[in-house]
Amino acid sequence: MPAESSPSSPQEIDLLLHARWIIPIRPHGLLHDHALAVHAGRILALGPAGEMTRQYRAREHLHLDQHVLMPGLVNAHTHGAMTLLRGLADDLPLMTWLNRHIWPAEGRFVSAEFVRTGTQLAIAEMLRGGTTCFNDMYFFPEAAARAAVEMGMRATLGHVIIDFPTPYAANAQDCLQQAADLIPHLQGLPRIRQSIAPHAPYTVGDAGLLGARDLAQGRQLPLHMHVHETAHEVEDALRRTGQRPLARLAALGLLEQRFLAVHMTQLDESDLQRCRDYGLRIAHCPESNLKLASGMAPVAALQAAGVRLGIGTDGAASNNDLDMLGELRSAALLAKGVSGDPTALPAWAALEAATLGSAEAAAWEDEIGSLETGKAADCIAINLDHPATFPVYDPISQVAYCAGRDQVSHVWVAGRALLVDGQPTLWEEKTLRHNARSWVKRIADEDDKA
Repeated sequence: MPAESSPSSPQEIDLLLHARWIIPIRPHGLLHDHALAVHAGRILALGPAGEMTRQYRAREHLHLDQHVLMPGLVNAHTHGAMTLLRGLADDLPLMTWLNRHIWPAEGRFVSAEFVRTGTQLAIAEMLRGGTTCFNDMYFFPEAAARAAVEMGMRATLGHVIIDFPTPYAANAQDCLQQAADLIPHLQGLPRIRQSIAPHAPYTVGDAGLLGARDLAQGRQLPLHMHVHETAHEVEDALRRTGQRPLARLAALGLLEQRFLAVHMTQLDESDLQRCRDYGLRIAHCPESNLKLASGMAPVAALQAAGVRLGIGTDGAASNNDLDMLGELRSAALLAKGVSGDPTALPAWAALEAATLGSAEAAAWEDEIGSLETGKAADCIAINLDHPATFPVYDPISQVAYCAGRDQVSHVWVAGRALLVDGQPTLWEEKTLRHNARSWVKRIADEDDKA
C-alpha cells in the first residue's frame, strides 16, 4: 500500500504563482513577495511566498520576479462582433454614425458567422490586453458563446431587444421569443452567463421594455441597457413622453431588477437619486463617449453617491480598441478633469472599477474580480520591467497610469493559461485575421456606396 502523507507534507496543487507584487483588489492594498495557489481552476490560498512554498507542492511553479499579479480585467460593456466594423466610420455624431453607417452595415452583413468571426477577433484582442471576461450586447449570442467557449474566455452575453427589424429578429416581440427559446441552450456552458439587453429607451417601446422586464424576472437574469447616452436622447424623451429616460424605466419597473445602465453621461439630481435608490450599476465607457462627443459620466458624483462603477470599452466600431488598461486610465484622468478634483477616481479606485466593479456590472462578482480564496483563478501578470513603467515607486499607480497592454505577459482564465510570455495558447492569430479578411472588402465596398 502507498505510504500515507504526514500532516506536514506539502499539499499537491496545480499551480503556484510567485510575484514580486500582487494587487488582490479585495482587500485593498499591495502585497510584496507573495504567492497565489491555484488548484482545479480556483484560488486555493494567497500568502507570503515562503509560507506558500512550504505548504504547497505545485505541478507548475512560476516566478514572476518583475511583475504585478492581479485579477483579470473585466470589460463591463462591449459589442464584440463589431470588431469587424472597426474604423468603418469615424469622427461623426452618434446618430449619424448609427443611421448612415453602422445600422446599414449590420442590416446587410450581420449573421451568426459574422458574429462568431468578429467575436473571436475581439476575444483575441481582449485576452492579449489582460481582459479575462466581457459583458456583451449583440445579435446571435449563441455564436458569441461558441467563440468564447472555444477560446477559453469568460462572458456575460446579452439577448438584444430592439423594435426595428434586424437580420436577427423582426421586432421586439420576436427578439423576446428568440431570447426565451435560446436561454436554456446557453445555460450550463462553461464560463457563460446571460442577460436581457433592451438596446436603449429610444429604440424600445413600452411593450418591449415590459417584456424584457418580465423575461429577466422570470429567468432571474440581469438587465443591460444603454441609458442617458447623449443630451439629445434625454431632450427627445422629455419632448415625447414628458419623462427623463431613467424615470420612464423606473415607472415601468425595470430598475427593480438587477440593472446595468451603460454610459449615463447626462444626469441630474433626480437621476443620481434613482441610481442610489435602486442600487444601479453603471458601465462607464469614457473613450467611446469622448469620440462620439456624447458627454461624460459624472464619475465623482456617482462615487460620492455610493453608486458602483464598472468600466467598459464599448464596441471597437466606436472606440476603436478594446484596451481596458487604456480605458481605466482615461476614466481616472477624465474623472479628475470633469470634477476639477485631482483626487477623484485615484489609481486604486480605477483598478477596482475595471476589475471587481466591472465584475459586478457583468454579474460575475461572486466568481471573479478579486484574488480571494474560493474564487475562479482569473488573473493576469503585467511586466513592469519596461521603459514605460520604470522606475517603480508605486506599482498600483504604474499599472493605472503607465502600463500598456503590450506588457501583459500571462493570462489565466479558470486557472488555464491562455497567454504565456505574450503568446496565445489556444488560437492562431493568422487564422483569425484570415477569417476576418473575408468580410472586410464586402463591408467596405457596400459602405462606399452608401
